[in-house]
Amino acid sequence: MKNLAKGGLAAAAAAALLVSGCSGQSLEGGGDKGASAGTVTLKIAFWGDMGLDKLKTQYEAAHPNVKIVLNSGEYNAQHEDLQKKLVAGSGAPDISAIDEGFIVQFRSQADKFVNLLDKGGAEYESKYLPWKWKQSMSADGKQIGLGTDVGGLAMCYRTDLFQKAGLPTDPAAVSKLWPDWNSFIDVGKQYVAKSGGKKFVDSGTNLFNPVIAQQPVGFYDESEKLQMDGGPKVAFDVATKAIDAGLSANLASFQPNWDQGFKKDQFAVLACPAWMLGHIQDTAPEQKGKWNIAAIPGGGGNWGGSWWTIPSQGKNVDAAADFVKWLVAPEQQIEVFKTVGNLPSQPALYKDPAVLDYKKEFFTNAPTGQIFAATAESLKPQYLGKKAGPTRVAVESVITQVQQGKLKSADAWAAAVKEAEKAANS
Repeated sequence: MKNLAKGGLAAAAAAALLVSGCSGQSLEGGGDKGASAGTVTLKIAFWGDMGLDKLKTQYEAAHPNVKIVLNSGEYNAQHEDLQKKLVAGSGAPDISAIDEGFIVQFRSQADKFVNLLDKGGAEYESKYLPWKWKQSMSADGKQIGLGTDVGGLAMCYRTDLFQKAGLPTDPAAVSKLWPDWNSFIDVGKQYVAKSGGKKFVDSGTNLFNPVIAQQPVGFYDESEKLQMDGGPKVAFDVATKAIDAGLSANLASFQPNWDQGFKKDQFAVLACPAWMLGHIQDTAPEQKGKWNIAAIPGGGGNWGGSWWTIPSQGKNVDAAADFVKWLVAPEQQIEVFKTVGNLPSQPALYKDPAVLDYKKEFFTNAPTGQIFAATAESLKPQYLGKKAGPTRVAVESVITQVQQGKLKSADAWAAAVKEAEKAANS
């Protein structure tokens, strides 16, 4: 989810896209089968809020023969559904977002996607962070996606709830409270004690994910060997320690009770990749000015970041390619950043005043452009592996069982390893 969001070369490219897109044809000419007469309908599958509502309206107004249908679903379910449709050979959306946890899995099936190098995509390589471009490139040199955002990490917190608990509220002071994750858990214990037993974080899984993102190696090494005793064990221990300390509100991300948790003040802090800002703002608009942003314990790490891909089974691949290239043009990437917070994966935009000088009023005028641009430029993402997405889901399910009291934390690591091995061998 994610840069869900962020120039000179791009302006010319954008202009070309506006011209080509009006016909529903690719930049190379040639229309889609069945799309030359009448309206072309493009179905787009994603999760969360990727800033598409306003962009859809803009694109349709400039391209009257294109109708865009947005399908936002649950994160894991969207990836699972895409895999099923690719295997079936039909039913896939015209455009599908794929997240970092699943990109290796899908780039290994590059024959099921449009090679965007055949659709004018090669000119975009120099605009992306090098690792972002490579992550969606197959072993045989096919480019299946154009990057949306990156997910450099920070920590969002409720200044009003911190104040009530006697904790500092200034971002610099808050950042000093938790130089590492053990310190973070200690602060959480203080908050729970001083707030009458209120929970500190939304969930253990949302601690597990940023911690594992900070490790040199995640679930898999580059030989695709499962590495549970490294980064996953470090992250798992942090998550279960926080749960055992009574810090977690046990709310599953992107589920209705999680959204209610924001509104009902059921937690005071959560890990905040850039894409999370939009979700907080959309979920609890009445909390404007009550949130701020501090440093992430431990420093560094990338959580999230996606790509727009085009399944090759579609009948409107040229029109889809035009829309994708329009979406990743600077104007749209900046719009997404300002709207939902997704930080672009095009480094030239980190120097653009529209990004660098941007302050998010909702988050107490936090300089979000500076905060996340700085994190993105220093990112050194892990290799995630073909089965990283399903493996993460399997381990998260065990953490959820601990939160729900169905499994003791002392027994949880063995269960997590077992479930991860199942996912790795499936």
